Amino acid sequence: MNATRTLATARRVLAQLRHDPRTIALLLVVPCLLLTLLRYMFDGEAQAFDRVGAALLGIFPLLVMFLVTSVAMLRERTTGTLERLLTMPLGKLDLLLGYALAFGAVALVQATLASALTLGLLGLDVAGPTWLLFAVALGDGLLGMALGLLVSAFAATEFQAVQFLPAVILPQLLLCGLFVPREEMATVLRWASDVLPLSYAVDAMTRLTTTSGVSGLLVRDLAVIAAAALLALGLGAATLRRRTA
Repeated sequence: MNATRTLATARRVLAQLRHDPRTIALLLVVPCLLLTLLRYMFDGEAQAFDRVGAALLGIFPLLVMFLVTSVAMLRERTTGTLERLLTMPLGKLDLLLGYALAFGAVALVQATLASALTLGLLGLDVAGPTWLLFAVALGDGLLGMALGLLVSAFAATEFQAVQFLPAVILPQLLLCGLFVPREEMATVLRWASDVLPLSYAVDAMTRLTTTSGVSGLLVRDLAVIAAAALLALGLGAATLRRRTA
């Protein structure tokens, strides 16, 4: 791993994003629009919005980051950019960490905008520290980015990369406890839920809306989200290919 090459990769990715206003809008504006839509769906039912709003503050950024990063990395391969980069003294981990830094900066802005909007204009009421709500939203965005980079190695086209969204994310969405409490699920489904990182993201958001202070379970949830993101990045570096099949 080389810090100079990693930072150069991050600068290149950010420069590409700066010239792509549609992608920036998808990353920064769409989660805010979806949260605003959700708030007005529950107009007059503030408690219902408090119950699901925090969870979706973590889920929407994860979905968007997964979609954008999986397609962005695959485009590097299909256009031949990735092959040219890897002929230079640039390691796979340098490349993925450069992507992680660039999209991590975007995730930071995304989490700031979405958290400020949700806690401010939309009036989400939380019992725990608001800075932790921001931290969980940021962690979820980084997790979506890492999963997107990982699955890009298994897709041959951008269309296939998009197809991983229902295969990788939707099962987590169904089993995360948003629709049915995890403790009320069948044993097998509960076991599956226990190994999926989105379950811990939703648990962390739920704890913040109902419990003041910082509990050990909340710290555990954050640690699982961070570990899952790092594991996905490591697997992404191990499985990264120069060319599509």
